[in-house]
Amino acid sequence: MTFAQMFSSSLLVGVIVKALIVGVLVSLCSSLLGVSLVLKRFSMIGDGLSHVGFGALAIATVLDMGNYSLEISIPIVILAAFFILHLNEHSKIKGDAAIAIFSVGAVAIGSLIYNYSGSRTTDICNSLFGSASIITLNTKDLIISIVLSVIVLGIYVIYYNRIFSITFDETFSRATGIKTELYNIMLSVLTAVTVVLGMKMMGAIMISGLIIFPALTSMRVCRSFKSVIFCSAAVSVVCFLIGFFTACRLEYQTGPTVVAVNTAVFLIFCLAGAIMRRRKNNIGE
Repeated sequence: MTFAQMFSSSLLVGVIVKALIVGVLVSLCSSLLGVSLVLKRFSMIGDGLSHVGFGALAIATVLDMGNYSLEISIPIVILAAFFILHLNEHSKIKGDAAIAIFSVGAVAIGSLIYNYSGSRTTDICNSLFGSASIITLNTKDLIISIVLSVIVLGIYVIYYNRIFSITFDETFSRATGIKTELYNIMLSVLTAVTVVLGMKMMGAIMISGLIIFPALTSMRVCRSFKSVIFCSAAVSVVCFLIGFFTACRLEYQTGPTVVAVNTAVFLIFCLAGAIMRRRKNNIGE
């Protein structure tokens, strides 16, 4: 599909605009939350929750309730986020092990559930990689996505100082009276909502890339928390736009294309960061 064809039909323009609005908002939410998750070494929670989302999409598909996939997936994924935190804090199963239980289990159960759908292979491919996402984004999903994305961004901005505090020193934050468990739950719930909002666009497997890559990319060249936040947001949005239009132009799957662009930008920033450090060392000598 050429760019001229993309914008030749008002119907197609409407579809693309909807996808762009949701994609940019989800990219912003993912990039902001990703910085804290990466620094807290809890970045794989996005991957784990996305796999749970895959299972939720399987349930919605088999029940022939695809039009209500967001309504079904959001509570299931939020519940999974609570369980992951509970296992991590109140049992012998910690961190990545707690996430792995939900991640692998949800994919296995979801795959089995898809056996009862009309087109198993196609349904799984769409859920994992978002190949049909831009034509399944209806007006209802658009409104829900915009409202929830704005809520996620608003909560992040309002509680920015507390999030900053628990990100760098959770023990000190607890000692100063900050309810760290409450804010950890808040981060997990916001991540769960963001993951679900991005699944139709990116696919359940690829959405975690929007959480991890922009944060890691920005940390290659930025040093302060605030600069990483702004750089991560910019990188996430730019990579999404490039990946989205590339996928439309070449008729590729949206999720893998966007993540591939993020991977390339990450490598470029790694090289830039190495050059900057080398110059700094040379000046210091």
